[in-house]
Formats: sequence, structure tokens, C-alpha cells
Amino acid sequence: MNIILIGPPGAGKGTQAVFIEEEFGLKQLSTGDMCRATMKEDTDLGRKVREIVEAGDLVPDDIMVQMISERIVSPDCVNGVILDGFPRTVPQAEALKKMLDNNKLKIDHVLYFSVDSKILLERIRNRIAETPPAERRKDDNEETLNHRLKVYEDQTAPLLPFYKKHGVLSTIDGMLPVEEVSLKLRGILGSKKA
Repeated sequence: MNIILIGPPGAGKGTQAVFIEEEFGLKQLSTGDMCRATMKEDTDLGRKVREIVEAGDLVPDDIMVQMISERIVSPDCVNGVILDGFPRTVPQAEALKKMLDNNKLKIDHVLYFSVDSKILLERIRNRIAETPPAERRKDDNEETLNHRLKVYEDQTAPLLPFYKKHGVLSTIDGMLPVEEVSLKLRGILGSKKA
């Protein structure tokens, strides 16, 4: 079973990815982790990714798809994968679909975590108020969250109609308590791993 998680920052995707990994025996693939691992390899791809990242540029879609293509055939991905952070745009989704088709694989579920951005901003305000300045994450501020939400709306939200058209999109209320979201996911994804 191969899954994509979609939702704005703060929607709870990371928390639920851990649940899905444990519950269904899938492997979460973080594009950031894949880039770092590839950069350490003494291969043409590793050197190319290292050069791009060290120049401060974003890794192009075709290279990301190539890394995912190589990663999904690893033994730890035999039960399937959870993609969070890719695809972020419709062209990326199209490239991913083509690569999966070529490998006789498919996306089984796209889980969209729907949240209220006003409540997300309130959560950030509360977290900032409760966290001493020295312990705060650098990106834990309203300005950064507003920017990330705008980028999400502009670039990633168009994926929803794309995956709805392919019949794999499920919407989950990301504002529910963590345990309730997990229960809803179990209902969508089916029973536990064997």
C-alpha cells in the first residue's frame, strides 16, 4: 500500500505518519532524509544532488522522482511507503505517477488533512507564548506559518482535484484529537498489518 499525505503545515501529518508506519508496516519516506542520504553516496546521483543542495538550489523534480524510484524498491519498503513532502505540485504528481506506472506500482490512498488556518495560527501563538525564547524553533512564528500556508495554498492545494479525479483522495478533519484522526485513518486504510 502506497500513501501520500497532504495538508498544510501543522495539520498533524507527521504524527499520523508514525501511526500509519507502526500500524500498517509501511515505510515513511521523507524527501529531506532521502536527499541527505543520497548526498552521502559516492554515485553520479549523489554528487549531482550534493552540488545542487550546496549551491542552495532546490532539487529538481526529475531527480526527486529518480531518488524515490530507487528508494521504493528497497527491502524496507516491501509493504509500501508513505510520502509526505512530495509531491507538492501537479507536475510532480504527474511525474510520480509515470514513474510508479513504469514500476507497476500505484498510489492507493491520498490522505488530505483538512484544517482551519485561523486555528493553526492560534496554536502557534499559544505555543510561542508557552515556550521560552531559547527553546523555540526558528520557524515557529506567525510570519513563517503565514508564508508556508500561502505556499501550500498556491502550490499544493491544486493536488486535491488531481487525486480526486484519480479516485484515491480521502479527506480527514485534522482538527480532531490525534486519537480520533488515527481511528478515521484505520477506517480508511483497513485492518492492521498481518
